[in-house]
Amino acid sequence: MNVRRDVFQAIVDPTRRAILLLVASQAMTAGAIAANFDTARPTVSKHLQILTECELLKQEQKGREIYYNINAKKMKEVADFIEPFRQMWDDRFNKLESIMKNYKTT
Repeated sequence: MNVRRDVFQAIVDPTRRAILLLVASQAMTAGAIAANFDTARPTVSKHLQILTECELLKQEQKGREIYYNINAKKMKEVADFIEPFRQMWDDRFNKLESIMKNYKTT
């Protein structure tokens, strides 16, 4: 049974977000990624599997090693989805700041 993973369920986990931050700057092997965490390697492998299944990471075979790379296209889709919400909150905080300045005592 092939279950399609949801991107937002994948990034809700702090370890998976940390993995994404690690591989954002350079491709890394599973072992190199696992070395950054105080957890069992099979646990990190499961996180990598989830991130790969939802296409946030891509795998690239180089010799005997598999390197994990960030999938910029998929990350852009996530960012594009979140952007209207970020803009909405920016607008609300700007309005609140404006109101607070009116009540500011000097």
